[in-house]
Amino acid sequence: MALKGAAIWVCARTSYSDLGASDLGSRNSGSAFSLRFDLEKFRKWECCSLAVLAQRAITPVEDEKPHVSEVESSGAIEPTQGNESRGFHKDLNLLPKPLSANDLSSSPSDGPNVRVAYQGLPGAYSEAAALKAYPKSETVPCDQFEEAFKAVELWLVDKAVLPIENSVGGSIHRNYDLLLRHRLHIVGEVQMQVIHCLLGLPGVRKEELTSVLSHPMALAQCDMMLSNLGVVRINAEDTAGAAQMVASTGTKDTGAIASARAGEIYGLDILAEKIQDDDDNITRFLILAREPIIPGTDRPYKTSIVFTLEEGPGVLFKALSVFALRGISLTKIESRPQKQRPLRVVDDYNEGTAKYFDYLFFIDFEASMAEPRAQYALGHLQEFSRFLRVLGSYPIDTVL
Repeated sequence: MALKGAAIWVCARTSYSDLGASDLGSRNSGSAFSLRFDLEKFRKWECCSLAVLAQRAITPVEDEKPHVSEVESSGAIEPTQGNESRGFHKDLNLLPKPLSANDLSSSPSDGPNVRVAYQGLPGAYSEAAALKAYPKSETVPCDQFEEAFKAVELWLVDKAVLPIENSVGGSIHRNYDLLLRHRLHIVGEVQMQVIHCLLGLPGVRKEELTSVLSHPMALAQCDMMLSNLGVVRINAEDTAGAAQMVASTGTKDTGAIASARAGEIYGLDILAEKIQDDDDNITRFLILAREPIIPGTDRPYKTSIVFTLEEGPGVLFKALSVFALRGISLTKIESRPQKQRPLRVVDDYNEGTAKYFDYLFFIDFEASMAEPRAQYALGHLQEFSRFLRVLGSYPIDTVL
């Protein structure tokens, strides 16, 4: 950008000198032919300069690097065409390098000092997901999902890692609602295999347990093992909280379902491992930040959006077809009733008796917003939607 500014400044000075503006006062008696000649000369120069600037304007940022043919050992640059390099710094290596899309897509806070919020206590699966995304980060536990959103908004942390769906239990609807309530951006995703363990106090055997604590979803995912044990199931806020409760109460006949790391943190023994009914138990987490990243095309990307539709037959079909027409795969479709306007009158003359739900549609599709096909698809979608918001365009996590 600094080079562009210098070029424009040089052009402005050249235009005045070509027109003879510096000595117009002393040339009142000049001929009309001379003035016309100067004006024609300026128009030719102007067209040439605008063409060059226009050509530079459409060049990608990554390609806007000065062309250097030969660099001597002293660092001086030999001019190749007339005085083309006049007015520029002789050693271009000393000038600041322009930022590329790769530079902007990674936040400077992604280093060892990054603070990441998650819901739950130390040992929760969300903490493990945060450490997978940022291995050297400082994790910050939060009581509820909304506290994690607010912690990012208030600059208490840099990122938040929150679950959005599970391959067995389905979507976490609360976090879909919070994505609309808060103005955070999805900057990444984390996929993790969930391995549940049955934990108990040291020296206790699983046959001695009469009750088991855990999150309701974890209890449901381990239904077969719990049914065989014949224990009472007790709901807890989260899996790590259940492990902490068993450790703090010291009740020998009570166990917990949580991660192996939670058992290590709270001093519990692993009575049984991999107790979930389905071995392919995958939870997908979203990484949220205050600012979006600039998507690229160097790797597989995913884009998340939310929209509402106009009334009319086949509108949802038309909305989804904008992606199929451009060869874009949809990986997630979620619908949620609008909380502010859950019911809508279809006909004003039926005295409000004919009503139906007004829905929000959340969609994930495999394409980067840097791709023209994704931009055209969303532009096409706007023809049918009353509201459209891009929640984020981010790299796909392909490693479990």
